[in-house]
Amino acid sequence: MYISRIKLFNWKNFHDCEVALSERCFIVGANATGKSNFLDVIRFMRDIVKQGGGLQAAVALRGGLKKIRCLAARQRTEVCIDVDICENGQSSPKWRYSLELSNKGGGIQKPYPLVNREIAYNYYTKETVLDRKYNSKGEDSETLKFTHLEQPTANAEFREIKDVFQTTEYLNVIPQFVRDADSVMLSSGMEDYFGRNFMERLSLLNTATRNKYLKIINEVLLTAVPQLENLSFVKDEKGVPHIEAKYNHWRAKGSKQNEKMFSDGTIRLIGFLFAMLDGSGIILLEEPETNLHTAIIEAIPEFIAKVQRNKKRQVIITTHSYEILSNPGIRADELVILRPTSEGTVAKNAKTDNTVSAMLDAGLSAADAAMSETKAQNVNDIGNVVL
Repeated sequence: MYISRIKLFNWKNFHDCEVALSERCFIVGANATGKSNFLDVIRFMRDIVKQGGGLQAAVALRGGLKKIRCLAARQRTEVCIDVDICENGQSSPKWRYSLELSNKGGGIQKPYPLVNREIAYNYYTKETVLDRKYNSKGEDSETLKFTHLEQPTANAEFREIKDVFQTTEYLNVIPQFVRDADSVMLSSGMEDYFGRNFMERLSLLNTATRNKYLKIINEVLLTAVPQLENLSFVKDEKGVPHIEAKYNHWRAKGSKQNEKMFSDGTIRLIGFLFAMLDGSGIILLEEPETNLHTAIIEAIPEFIAKVQRNKKRQVIITTHSYEILSNPGIRADELVILRPTSEGTVAKNAKTDNTVSAMLDAGLSAADAAMSETKAQNVNDIGNVVL
C-alpha cells in the first residue's frame, strides 16, 4: 500500500497544504523549504506505531509540539496530519486517516500532546470505523495521550493503516558512521537511520537473502565502480561484520578492501542499493545523489522503477539533483514542488501546478521545470557579494 495524499496543518514549514503523491515521488524545493520536514511527517507516524514508540515518544523526539507547530500558526494552534492510503496499483484510496493534536500543560507542568481528534475511514465500505474526539464519552487527559492507531486492542478494524506506517523505512547512510560504527554505537534497541548499524543489519539477514542482495549490488558496482569486484560479507577474527571487495590495481591479484577503505560515494551507493532491495514498505530517501558521480545519479530513477516492477513499494525522494530529474521517464504526477511563502511552504503536485505543467507540456524536462521554479529568488546575486 502507499500514501496517495497528504494534508498538513501547522506541521513545521507547512501551515496549510495538501498534495497528491504517486508510487514514485520526487520532492523538490530550495534549501529550507521543508523537504526533510515533509519526509518527517511519515517518519512521525512510523514513530507512533513502531515497537517501543507511541505518540508521546514521537512528539518528545522532536522537542515537543511547540517545536513541531508551524511558525505561521495563529489562533488555531492544533497540528493536523491527514492522509489517504491506496492499494498498490490503484488510484482510488482505500483508507483515510486523520490525527489532530493539541498541547496540554504549561507553567510548572511540562507540556505534552493530547489527541483532539482521530479518524479512520474506509472508502471501499464507506464506513467511518473510528471517529474519536477529545470530548467523546470515556475520553480523558490520560486516554488522549495515546492514539488508537498505536493500540492493538483499538486498531483491529483499521490495522492496515498501522502496518503501512510500521513498515516505512528511512535510510540516509552517512559514510563516516559506517566506517566508524564501533565508535558511535547505538543504545540497545535504538533505531538507526544513518548507517551506524548498517553492518549489523546485513548480519541479521539470512544468508540466502543477503547473497541475493549482494549479487545485485555487485552487478551495479561492476558498471559504476569497475575497480571493485566480488563484494562479499565477512566477519573478522573478533566476529565484527564487514563488507569486503577486491580492489583491482597494477598488481595482478589486486587487494582486499573493506568499508573502512571504500570511498564516500561507494558507501552511499551500496547503502542506496541495499535500502531499495531490503524491505517491502514505503521507503524515504533523502538526497540519494550525495557523493555520487553524475552518470550514476542519472540512472537512479530507472533503477527505482525497475525495483518497483518486482517489489511493489512506494519510494519518496527529496532531491536537488538536476541529473535525477532529467530522466525522461519522470511524469508530472511524480513531481512535488515546494515553494516558500510568508504563510509557510506550499506543496503542489506538478500535475496540478499550472506553471510547472505548462513548462512540461511545452517540452521542458522535469529538471528544467523544477529547478527554475524552486531556485531562490536572488540566488544569482551570490557572485556580487563583497568579500
